Amino acid sequence: MSSSPEPAVLEARYTWGGDEFLFVEVAEAMSLAANFRVMSIAAKLSAMQLPGIVDVCPANASLLVRFDPDVLPPSTLEETVRSIEGDLAHHHDHSLETRIVEVPVWYEDPFTAEVAERFREGFHQEPGGTDIDYAAKVNNLKDAAEFIQRHHEQPWLVSMVGFVAGLPFLFQLVEQEKQLEVPKYLSPRTDTPKLTVGHGGCFGCIYSVRGAGGYQMFGVAAAPIFDPAQSLADFKDFMVFFKPGDIVKFKPVTEAEYNTIQAEISAGTFRYRQVPVTFDLSKALADPDGYNQELMEALNGV
Repeated sequence: MSSSPEPAVLEARYTWGGDEFLFVEVAEAMSLAANFRVMSIAAKLSAMQLPGIVDVCPANASLLVRFDPDVLPPSTLEETVRSIEGDLAHHHDHSLETRIVEVPVWYEDPFTAEVAERFREGFHQEPGGTDIDYAAKVNNLKDAAEFIQRHHEQPWLVSMVGFVAGLPFLFQLVEQEKQLEVPKYLSPRTDTPKLTVGHGGCFGCIYSVRGAGGYQMFGVAAAPIFDPAQSLADFKDFMVFFKPGDIVKFKPVTEAEYNTIQAEISAGTFRYRQVPVTFDLSKALADPDGYNQELMEALNGV
């Protein structure tokens, strides 16, 4: 992401996976502009509600469409998606209706600290330190506190959801030279606490369930993002909380604040602070810091 003009838009590459899948590769590498095109195509295709489309799955720089060829001929599907792609390029539609969500995080928590201690020797680049200390070092920052500030002071875009149920991949909305980049563990762990806030390469994530993982661990999100029982109001429509295109603002919380949120979850009263916003790609590219402040100010009235 940078304040320079948008790169020239190349035509997407279309390939087929068996009889039921159309793969549309918008770009070979992740970028804000490429991901925006993916989400725009996916949103417009989903809104058409074409008979025969089973699922539309957007990713960082591509999307996969599953369809029933007995209902929707492959040639018709490809023509439809190419038409959507062409309309987007012609009309330069740079806005996306989405929401910004505040996610409370207990940084440097004891849960990820205990797991990190078990998986240091032979797994981590610096067995003697912590994941945040290492992340601060490789990003040339003064200490863990400065890294945590950089991590939560600017918002993140949910570029895709997957890998395990409900896990969001997060791309921070800052200029490329300000991107936080951290290598993954040398070898994957066999354990990662549920709701771990992690980072690998330029992507952040929140582990929706406990399991294996290789991203550096910085803390734990205080509230669920995957609720199969749909026990909380934020999950009344779907068991997965995040959607591609969501904007996330992390908020540091103390142990006491974390425990208060746990009590609200147990009582069934917890609600995420969130507000609808129109994300404007042109503004985001032209003035990242200024536009981020505008987005985050939307949460002040919630």
